[in-house]
Amino acid sequence: MKIYTKTGDEGKTGLFGGGRVSKAAPRIAAYGDVNELNAVVGLAHAESRHEPLRKALVEVQNTLFTIGGQLATPDEEKQSFEVVTSAHIDSLERQMDVISETLPELKHFILPGGSRVAASLHLARTVCRRAERSVVALSLLPGEHVDRWLLIYMNRLSDFLFVLARLANQLEKCDDTIWIANKKS
Repeated sequence: MKIYTKTGDEGKTGLFGGGRVSKAAPRIAAYGDVNELNAVVGLAHAESRHEPLRKALVEVQNTLFTIGGQLATPDEEKQSFEVVTSAHIDSLERQMDVISETLPELKHFILPGGSRVAASLHLARTVCRRAERSVVALSLLPGEHVDRWLLIYMNRLSDFLFVLARLANQLEKCDDTIWIANKKS
């Protein structure tokens, strides 16, 4: 099977269900941003050598793949596809609560960075925020529908990635870098 199809050479791409739209369409931008996020989460996974963190990241990647499919599927076709539900959000929240109990109390803003895996997770967090903005923008367009649980998941995921970045630094025995405000002279 060939990877290239040449069907996108004129600037159009296919949705699940057979419809074709411009590659510049907001729906395509939204699931493209989610796909980019999945790749950045994969980078963080590749950087990590700690199994609990790796397991959490694979779970996130699987859910992001589901979200990409959900965004690429017209509403009338979605009955036969897996979708994000409140259970996905509950899972993130439970994991955040458990992990947060093991982390030092956050008393200051922290800078993105620390260990390589934490820096990758901070990058994933910022890409997540951009993907969330794309999905929200899509949801505001007339005639477009984005499921409520998908929107909530994207919002919660950036918080989860922040907590995982802090966990990664802890596992790597690397302190979070505290933001120090510039003092006016």
